[in-house]
Amino acid sequence: MPGQQSEVTFRFLAQPTDVNFGGKVHGGMVMKWIDQAGYACAVGWSGAYCVTASVSGIQFVAPILISDLVSVRAHLIHTGTSSMHLAVDVLARDLRKGEQRLATSCVMVFVALDSPDGKPTPVPRWEPRDDNERRLQAEAEKLLELSKGMAKLVDLRGAQLD
Repeated sequence: MPGQQSEVTFRFLAQPTDVNFGGKVHGGMVMKWIDQAGYACAVGWSGAYCVTASVSGIQFVAPILISDLVSVRAHLIHTGTSSMHLAVDVLARDLRKGEQRLATSCVMVFVALDSPDGKPTPVPRWEPRDDNERRLQAEAEKLLELSKGMAKLVDLRGAQLD
């Protein structure tokens, strides 16, 4: 039911097939996990097919190692007419030591569509419930303004390439 699920957490073990030549989980794999969790959260909130519009401020804070328990948490922090802004954190836990660390963090924007190749469709409005959620929403609104500025810059550059 749309407007009910504002958070999703995926949990799994980092596997040997996930690592790069340095023996740590490949950044591209982490980005795939982020996109999957974000998609699940966006669809859970909107009840519609969703596409990734942007990923902002991705920070690779600490490495993820083989056998770490990985938690990818996506939670809604702002809604527009058809868009949903999500904060996504990737945590890694060394199960032997019991130590957990933030590995990666970012903000994503998804847009709900009326079909896989359709037009943007409205999403339920999300309201923050506490001061932390209000702070996150304010940060999402700042990122939205920055994204609009970046879009203008991309348009200008595209015009120069023609």
